[in-house]
Amino acid sequence: MCGIISYIGKEDALQVLTCGLKRLEYRGYDSAGIAIGDDKHPFQVVRSVGRVEQLIQRISSLSLSGKVGIGHTRWATHGGISEKNAHPQTSQDGKFLLVHNGVIENYASLKTMLTKEGFTFSSDTDTEILVNLIAFYYQKLQEVPADKRFVESVRESLLKVQGTYGLVILCTDYPQELIGARKSSPLILGVSEDGLFLASDASAFSGQTKEVVFLRDHEIAHLKGHDFQITDLSNNLSSPVIETLEANTDESDLGPYAHYMQKEIFEQDQALQNTILGRFSADGSSAHLGGLQMTARELKKIERMVLIGCGTAWHACKVGEFLLETYARIPVEVEYASEFRYRNMPLEKNTLVLVVSQSGETLDTLGALQEARRKGFRTLAITNVVGSTIARESDGGVYQRSGKEVGVASTKAFTGQLATFIMLSLHLGRMRDLSFSEGCRLVKALQSLPEITRSVLNACDPIMKELAKKYASSAHFYFLGRQALFPIAMEGALKLKEISYIHAEAYPSGELKHGPIALIDPSMPTMVLASNADMLSKNISSMMEIKARGGKVLALGVQGSIIPETVCDELCVLPKVHEAILPIVTTLPLQLFAYYMALERGCDVDKPRNLAKSVTVE
Repeated sequence: MCGIISYIGKEDALQVLTCGLKRLEYRGYDSAGIAIGDDKHPFQVVRSVGRVEQLIQRISSLSLSGKVGIGHTRWATHGGISEKNAHPQTSQDGKFLLVHNGVIENYASLKTMLTKEGFTFSSDTDTEILVNLIAFYYQKLQEVPADKRFVESVRESLLKVQGTYGLVILCTDYPQELIGARKSSPLILGVSEDGLFLASDASAFSGQTKEVVFLRDHEIAHLKGHDFQITDLSNNLSSPVIETLEANTDESDLGPYAHYMQKEIFEQDQALQNTILGRFSADGSSAHLGGLQMTARELKKIERMVLIGCGTAWHACKVGEFLLETYARIPVEVEYASEFRYRNMPLEKNTLVLVVSQSGETLDTLGALQEARRKGFRTLAITNVVGSTIARESDGGVYQRSGKEVGVASTKAFTGQLATFIMLSLHLGRMRDLSFSEGCRLVKALQSLPEITRSVLNACDPIMKELAKKYASSAHFYFLGRQALFPIAMEGALKLKEISYIHAEAYPSGELKHGPIALIDPSMPTMVLASNADMLSKNISSMMEIKARGGKVLALGVQGSIIPETVCDELCVLPKVHEAILPIVTTLPLQLFAYYMALERGCDVDKPRNLAKSVTVE
């Protein structure tokens, strides 16, 4: 969850760290801190509760100098939100400074051992225990050659640690060195002529280098001046592969938009264009997905698919289930990553496991992927971040190419995942019994998506803004949908919860009378996704049941479908489209509704409380 940035080189570290922390703040914004110094300037630590901007304001009144530094923006796990729990954490003797993303699971036993050795603790974090563990081994390893003592202290400590970590350590005895290590939490080494970077996300040093090394689990990067060496926990030397990231435009500029979420909602036409670009067959009847790394013969042998994700990605999987079963005729099951990795789920030999993660770093999803691979199953991934851990550890997959998503509540990444599932269903369906003509219709529907998306957003924006003014005082909300739109109802409820803090629940429309209807009264509005025409009569029946009990009904319909005025209080009409792209089109007004509801309630849209963008802890 947390964001890490560190630097050693020719430039002033302060500017590098503060710029990096601003770019990483979407990963956590409970508190932030930096440590800066070098062989000519003593290291100074500055920490503050709140956003990175508050840290920068505190720094502005201080005199900080140095060409070596570490920085951190925190999403609280162990220990509450306070300055004492902010990073960097410092060892008792003041020699070691550490920033950490992850959870040290055996912190309690380590703390007991260190307490017996005379160590005391001033924070409530597992990170302080780790930094003091390194100090403990540093004291013990006095016979180790001086040039190895720092790194060997880190190595010995990590051999005793259970849990996850992406971390960077400073030692004041070695002011021109940094050490980074990772286990199930991303850490990327950036290489430039002016210096070296270690960060949890390459965006932290965007514009300063495109040359990177993606550290693997259990690897330790030892940076000395402008040189680096990578070893594993057994001290075996690794041969780093320096990769070049694709050049991309700076997506941190808000332009005319007030928030990143608003910007990313209105970027969806271009994001979807990027997702589908160059991915259709020459005859216009199928999709071409070369990244799957599977032959047509292998794909035709698939008898079952298991789709795995968390949160919004899980909702995308639920839509994917409907699409794959409808067009590819493959039985599909959808699992929460956090449950799958701890279940002994029976899987037949011709099962394909597909995981979905925007960041490609979601810890539970990565764990599920690793569990499936451990059992010998072929794994694919849908991700948005090139070079991410899940992308590298899966057997193949598809980059959705949605562009960087900064807003914590996913928008364009979700619709990109849906578009990817449509193409995958088309690709697999054409290998089975999906006709040439239906394949062509699906391709045309996908090709029409960018223009339709732009039109729907422009049309729905003022409507959802007005609805938000009318319903922002609501304490609860229902979302109802049928078939492929039920997962969209769940996504709409999640968006409303995430950024407006309104309690919202989603149900299949037919389930309303099986319990949930007990809560219907004039103060409980219901958003009904009535845009799938074949289910219109069923949805109208549900709306009538709500109105009969005094409930307010907000409905999404489609052109040509007649929804009587007597069954709804508000109606937003969407264009009639191919059923495969209907979930995407229906999602758009729900995103706008959640956005404007949050604004009306004075919520922080881009940084909702208690949340962070990339969930890299359990």
